[in-house]
Amino acid sequence: MITLRKITLENRRAIFNLEVLEDQRRFVASNLSSVASCYVLATNGGHPFPFAIYADEQPVGFVMITYRITGYELPAIADDSYCILRLMIDKQYQNKGYGREAMNKILEFIRTFPAGPSHYCWISYKADNVAAKRLYESFGFRDNSEIIGDELITVLRL
Repeated sequence: MITLRKITLENRRAIFNLEVLEDQRRFVASNLSSVASCYVLATNGGHPFPFAIYADEQPVGFVMITYRITGYELPAIADDSYCILRLMIDKQYQNKGYGREAMNKILEFIRTFPAGPSHYCWISYKADNVAAKRLYESFGFRDNSEIIGDELITVLRL
C-alpha cells in the first residue's frame, strides 16, 4: 500500500539516496535539491509540501507539491493553483504501479486544499518524457498549449 509521509530526521537520508535511472536524470532534480528548495519557498511565502512515497514500510519515491509559487517561471494557470513540481520513483521500484498509486494519493491530498482553494493542479514535463505524459493523461491532465522553457504544461481541473 502506498502512503505519503513527512520527511523526518529518521527517513531523510533514505529519501535523499533515492534515484531515477541514468537516462531519466534530466527529467527531475535530486531529492536533496528539492527538499532544499522547499525551505527556500517556505521562507519566501510559498507553500511547499514535500513527501516521501512509501510502499508499506519501504521508501520508494518522492513528491514535492507547491501552491501558487514554485520559484520558477509560472504558466498562466498558476494563480491559486497547486503544482506537482517533483515526482519520482526510485529506479529499483519503477514499473510496479507505485507511480500510479502515488498519483492517486497525491491528488487526494491536493483535493483537501491544504494551502487554499483552487480549481486547478498543473505539472510541467519534457515532451520526450512519454511515460510521464501517459501517466498524467490517465488522471485527466490535459496539455494547455503553454511551454515554459523546454517543458509542456498539463492541467487538471480539480
